[in-house]
Amino acid sequence: MKKILLIILFLGFILIPIFFVYAQETIKILLVPGHDDEVWGAQYGNMKEADMTLALATKIYNLLKKDEKFEVYITRSSEGYTKEFADYFADRQADVVSFKENAKKEMQSKVDNGSFIQKTNPPHNRVSEDMAIRLYGFNKWANENKMDAVIHIHFNDYPRPKKWTIGKYRGFVIYIPEGQMVNWMGSGQLAANIFIQLNKKYATSNYEKELGGLTPDQTLIALGSNGTLNAGARSVLVEYGYIYEKKFRTKNTREQTYKNMAQLTVTGVKKYFFKNGP
Repeated sequence: MKKILLIILFLGFILIPIFFVYAQETIKILLVPGHDDEVWGAQYGNMKEADMTLALATKIYNLLKKDEKFEVYITRSSEGYTKEFADYFADRQADVVSFKENAKKEMQSKVDNGSFIQKTNPPHNRVSEDMAIRLYGFNKWANENKMDAVIHIHFNDYPRPKKWTIGKYRGFVIYIPEGQMVNWMGSGQLAANIFIQLNKKYATSNYEKELGGLTPDQTLIALGSNGTLNAGARSVLVEYGYIYEKKFRTKNTREQTYKNMAQLTVTGVKKYFFKNGP
């Protein structure tokens, strides 16, 4: 109950008009469809999370591209990583590794001197070293290219005995940077606007660690853990639902769900960045 109350207060705070962003320049957004063809994330039957995230992210991309107020980038296409990012990792991998290691050292120093307090975070699957480097690379690229927002697209899961097993959890959740992280304020406001739109049609997660639908986290690289995203780089990670949910099980319902979720996400983005929204 306390967590839900805090979320309600948070929503009320961010919806005060003075906190709307009055955008004067093109808004730069990076879309990161979670996972890839080598490490595809969750799976239900023959459905792979990487394919689902790409399908949804592409719809979000196409909707945003129609609006000249947005400059939109995406990390993957049906052919793999886009040229922008394939070239970046080929040419700058050593720089990314150095960026990662330096950031971790600086954060450990803050923890040691008490200027950053580590808190209990929801459990997450451990990512491979290669994927961690890619995620840190996305952050480094976002900083260098002055992204206004980074949106990570995912579908949720939890351990099941077989890939055809239907689990007990349902619903979406949006992960946001914890309050000590430099990009937490704008990220939280963006997340809340997306949350309000998605919640018009979809229920929030019933997993006890995600109750309320907006969940702060210190450890997710996607959100800028270890201080790897600048204050102006708003970052959210949306788990749009559990991969085995009924609406994702058939092609027709899946496609319609992607369409709905993409439109609701874009509406939330526009309502955050522009006073009058779409």
